[in-house]
Amino acid sequence: MVPQFMLIAPEIDDPAPFLPRFQALASTGALAVAWLDVTAESDAALKRKLEMLAKPLQEANVACLIATPKDPRLVARLGLDGAHAQVSDDLGALVEALKPQRILGVGGLRSRHEAMEAGERDIDYVMFGEPRPDGFVPPLAQTIERAEWWATIFNVPCVAYAPDLDAVAPLTATGTEFIAVGPWLFEADDPAALLAEARRIAKSNVLERAD
Repeated sequence: MVPQFMLIAPEIDDPAPFLPRFQALASTGALAVAWLDVTAESDAALKRKLEMLAKPLQEANVACLIATPKDPRLVARLGLDGAHAQVSDDLGALVEALKPQRILGVGGLRSRHEAMEAGERDIDYVMFGEPRPDGFVPPLAQTIERAEWWATIFNVPCVAYAPDLDAVAPLTATGTEFIAVGPWLFEADDPAALLAEARRIAKSNVLERAD
C-alpha cells in the first residue's frame, strides 16, 4: 500500500505569498490532508485567511484541518474538514462535537498506552513523531517503531511524521497509511517538486517490497 501524504503547514499570518505554493502542492495529487496553522486577531479574520488557503486544497479533494480550537464548533463555521487534537485534550467532548461530520485526529502521543486509549475513541487517525510545541522532534527510530507496531495491529489509520525526505522510505516500509511532511517542505525552492519526489520514493519502496 502506497501511503498518502499529509501536509503540516508552517505558521501563516499572510496567506497571499503561500497561495501559489498551495496551488502547486494541490496539483501534485499527492496530498490527502493538510493541517493549517493560521494566526488571526478575530474569528472573522481567521475565516477569511483560511478560506484563501483551503480553497485550492479542498477543490483538489484535500481535507483541511486545524488544531482544535477552544470551541470545536468553530471548525464547521470555518468551513474546514476537521481538527487535529492533542491526547491531553478532552477527547470525549471533541468526539461529541465533531463526529461523525468532521475528521478528528490525535497526536502528542508519548506512549503506546496513550495511543491505544486514543484509538478506542471514535477518531480517524493517530499521529506519531510530529514536532512538539517546543520544537522537539522524537527520534525517527522511535516513530518507525511506533508506526510499524500500530499499522500491524490496529485498524485506525496511522500518520507518521517524516522530518526530512530521507525518512520517507523507512516510514513507508512500516505500512503506515499516511506520512506527514513539513513544515520543512516550505524551506525548498519548489515544495511541490519535493512532495512529488516524496511520493515517488514511497511508490518505489512499495514496489520493491512487492517484488
